[in-house]
Amino acid sequence: MKAIGIIAEYNPFHNGHLYQIKKVKEKYPEYAIIAVMSGNFTERGEVAIMDKWKRTEIALKHGIDLVIELPYPFATQSADFFSDGAITLLENLKVEKVIFGSESNHIENLEIIAKTQLENEDFDKLVKIYSKLGKNYPTALSCALEDLIGKKIDTPNDLLGVSYIKTILKNNYQIKAETIQRTNDYHEKELQETISSATSIREALKNNNSVKNQVPEDTLDYYHTLHYQKDYFDLLKYKILTDEDLSRYQTVEEGIEGLLKKEINHSNSYEELIKNIKSKRYTYNKISRMLLHILCNFTKEKAKQFQNITYIRILGLNDKGRAYLNQVKKDTSLPIISKIQREKDPMLAFEIETTKIYDIKTQECQKKEEGKIIYIGGNND
Repeated sequence: MKAIGIIAEYNPFHNGHLYQIKKVKEKYPEYAIIAVMSGNFTERGEVAIMDKWKRTEIALKHGIDLVIELPYPFATQSADFFSDGAITLLENLKVEKVIFGSESNHIENLEIIAKTQLENEDFDKLVKIYSKLGKNYPTALSCALEDLIGKKIDTPNDLLGVSYIKTILKNNYQIKAETIQRTNDYHEKELQETISSATSIREALKNNNSVKNQVPEDTLDYYHTLHYQKDYFDLLKYKILTDEDLSRYQTVEEGIEGLLKKEINHSNSYEELIKNIKSKRYTYNKISRMLLHILCNFTKEKAKQFQNITYIRILGLNDKGRAYLNQVKKDTSLPIISKIQREKDPMLAFEIETTKIYDIKTQECQKKEEGKIIYIGGNND
């Protein structure tokens, strides 16, 4: 049996995700589909609206055969770190292809861009020049590429896809990249008729608006208990006010700790704090990640310690996923974890600590953390 990999957050799972899975199944009906999924915190520095166990169960019910957790140190950092963790997990699971949504749907162009970033000595120099001119990193990157090869890249899924390809190339991995046409704008905040961005769905939920047309009907029962950034603001405020050295946290750059200390006293919400700090140098996502690292005690020391994937953690699977896992487990160099033991991998132990923070409001997720993985019988074909 062969496998296709999908890298996802499912925050939350919506009709666009279902469309992607159906397209993969149409093209590769006999393959197992493995999803590497962020845990309780996401790449944009946000709290997942629904815990990882609920999202795992939903994914398994809608065509995914095996769900693997992307550890916090990779799931909550910028695209290249996120990609390194996710692609490494798929490579170790002997997945043949990783398939991702793409605005351009032009894999050859994305490969050219990835090679330019890795191999052209002038690329980093140009990015630094544009950054000094006041452009944020994604814009500086796009300007540098346009100067060097006449190609622009400024859409989020293509940017992430380039990071996937770079990880494959620099590590000489065997996995291949393939795209599916993205059918909506990743950042749109207004709900569309049937396929909307996760951003717009989260925004609608925050405003108590219905999303029944944008998500599979059988997932609506999962929306009773939701997590929002605002639920964690008091804890974040306490940490910023009482911690004497904010610079020790990952992604907190030199000089900004004073601004954080100042603006926390003038901010009444998570959103307001980010807006008060946001600038050309500090983008919304960059600040959001920074605050999340402070919230979860993710220090620069821990980031150095957790630079490599050290385990494969199963969150859930079905019969097809179990069969595939049994087929490849002897060939992977990483330990496969299905149940938390008393002796924990240090990165996994940190993952459990971050779950305790996520769980402050509901205390639902922690009860599942050290229990059994989610199993749903059948193959969902």
